[in-house]
Amino acid sequence: MNERNVMIVRQIGIITAIALLAFPAFADDASPHTRWEKAIQKFEEQDKVSPPPKHANLFVGSSSIVMWDLDESFPEYEVINRGFGGSQTADSTYFADRIVIPHKPNVVFLYAGDNDIADGKSPAQVFDDYKAFVAKVHGALPKTKIVYIAIKPSTARWNLVDKMRKANALVEKETKSNELLAFIDIDPLMLDEDGKPREDFLLGDGLHLTKSGYAVWAEVVRPHLKPAN
Repeated sequence: MNERNVMIVRQIGIITAIALLAFPAFADDASPHTRWEKAIQKFEEQDKVSPPPKHANLFVGSSSIVMWDLDESFPEYEVINRGFGGSQTADSTYFADRIVIPHKPNVVFLYAGDNDIADGKSPAQVFDDYKAFVAKVHGALPKTKIVYIAIKPSTARWNLVDKMRKANALVEKETKSNELLAFIDIDPLMLDEDGKPREDFLLGDGLHLTKSGYAVWAEVVRPHLKPAN
């Protein structure tokens, strides 16, 4: 290869590197969402074998949803659990057309933002990602109610509670201007008399919920559930 061709190759390499820095999606089109692909495929396989009911109450989000026995908490309602542990708000948005929208739920309950803040995202970014989720779901299902379950306080992430509360406040304000949006503030319900997370509501990891914790969540979530029609 002559000197001129070598220079051209180097220039192409530099341009490519800059493009990848400016537009990282070009480097890995679905990143970072692809790590959840197996979990999403599992949902789809389950749906083929045993299709869930349409117009049910669908719960989506991170591990606090995954670990929730919805049938035990709400035996009188049709409920669908589409939580995938470790996920962030943007992940639920990315996969909504595969695990949320096809079921045409009457109500979607979203618990997300906990992992977002822990991963370094700002409250404003969590809020933007929440709005993106709402836009995607309402773009396909304009009459579906979307209920945001506030980011919970926990001992494991107590150092992040101020950022989490700021994100909660941004979402809550947004829900007040739209009757198809709702906000469930579970924050004060999770605290003891000293304003710290109640240990009996959290597992030994200081992050995930005990049955007692879920019982409290179920009490405030139930009024938002709708019967399938």
